[in-house]
Amino acid sequence: MNNKGKFWAALVIFSLVGQIAWVVENMYFNVFIYKMFNATAGDISTMVAASAVAAAVTTILIGAVSDRIGKRKIFMCLGYILWGFSIIAFAFVRLDLVSGLFGAAVNAAAVAVTIVIILDCVMTFFGSTANDAAYNAWLTDMTDQTNRGKAEGINSMMPLVAILVVFGGFMGFDLDKAESWTYIYVIIGGAVLLIGVLGFFIVDEPAAGKPDELGLLGTIIYGLRPKVVKSNPKLYLTLLGFIVFNISIQIFMPYLIIYYEKSLGIANYVLIMAPAIIAAAAVTAVYGRFIDKHGFYKSAVPSLGMLMLGYVLLFLFPGAIKCEGTAMMIPVFIGSLLMLSGFLSGMAVFGAEIRNNTPLKMAGRFQGLRIIAQVLIPGVVGPKIGAAVLKNAETITNSDGTTSFLPNNSIFLAAFIAAAVLAVLLAVFRALTKKHEA
Repeated sequence: MNNKGKFWAALVIFSLVGQIAWVVENMYFNVFIYKMFNATAGDISTMVAASAVAAAVTTILIGAVSDRIGKRKIFMCLGYILWGFSIIAFAFVRLDLVSGLFGAAVNAAAVAVTIVIILDCVMTFFGSTANDAAYNAWLTDMTDQTNRGKAEGINSMMPLVAILVVFGGFMGFDLDKAESWTYIYVIIGGAVLLIGVLGFFIVDEPAAGKPDELGLLGTIIYGLRPKVVKSNPKLYLTLLGFIVFNISIQIFMPYLIIYYEKSLGIANYVLIMAPAIIAAAAVTAVYGRFIDKHGFYKSAVPSLGMLMLGYVLLFLFPGAIKCEGTAMMIPVFIGSLLMLSGFLSGMAVFGAEIRNNTPLKMAGRFQGLRIIAQVLIPGVVGPKIGAAVLKNAETITNSDGTTSFLPNNSIFLAAFIAAAVLAVLLAVFRALTKKHEA
């Protein structure tokens, strides 16, 4: 395999498997603690926020370290190996083991939720080292403005492909049973671990930048220096827009599967979502070439339009309460397709623009800013808004006498409002850019 082939193979493999791991965390950890330990919306919000903080701190630190030593490959490959082991560790978080370890006097479910939140932060440390910091810096170093849209289109479609893989792979498991989660964590963790080993053979080390005199601390805080901000206005304006975009996504995403399954009563939601995911992934892959040809602003408007229209349909047509009729599933499907297409194409648009405006040979130190915009601020703010919207949501009584909340379609209205704020910001950014270029 030539170097070009190895690059595209590494991009696809590391991006896909990394996103599979993130899907398990972002969409299924919530389901895990909801089903196994009767977690509340507040528990889910706390877990998402704690993981977001861990991701940001890790990416800032490891991104700077990888810049200082001029290496990406070792952080990617070893990081994936350790990431895999940390995912496997979740297989041991079960009520029977927690009760045996802490005794019958404690609330085993509450302790288990706490353990999951702590383990999530540990897993995020290894995942952010491998993926957020090292892989994303590597991808920036290995591409330029002639192919970043194409590369980012592939990279950005992978979350949807990963969702499809996870949905399809999980169909045979009863997620109400603890042993199903044990198998899931061992399988996913093992796959991530093996990809880390494979990476030593297929990942090429990009050309290293020249060492500077900043020192480690100076490299860590480099992107926060006023002089750097002033010198790179387009980068920081793009990051600001990216924050609002991801807040919109995080308002509903932590509750999405629970909403489909429990609130809409779609027992086989995988069969409904799979076609939407496949179509949205195809849209995103093609959209990358559109980005390369037309640039940021002309690409951002259609993707944001798709996202907002998807929100409107999901809010207006919540499936006639329990989605008992096939006809009522159609607007839910179309809304999901538009929402997912807008989400992933928007990620590609912002991702390519951030890479295009990242100073050369400094990708590592700027990954922390990217993760702050993508994960930290949205991961704290978005779920909090979602939890506030669902504060008085309907509750149901489970077979064991415990209660659980039911997410409702208000989360899509809140997400739409955040997206509308982004639309205004994009118009302002465009005006400022034209003024600066004049």
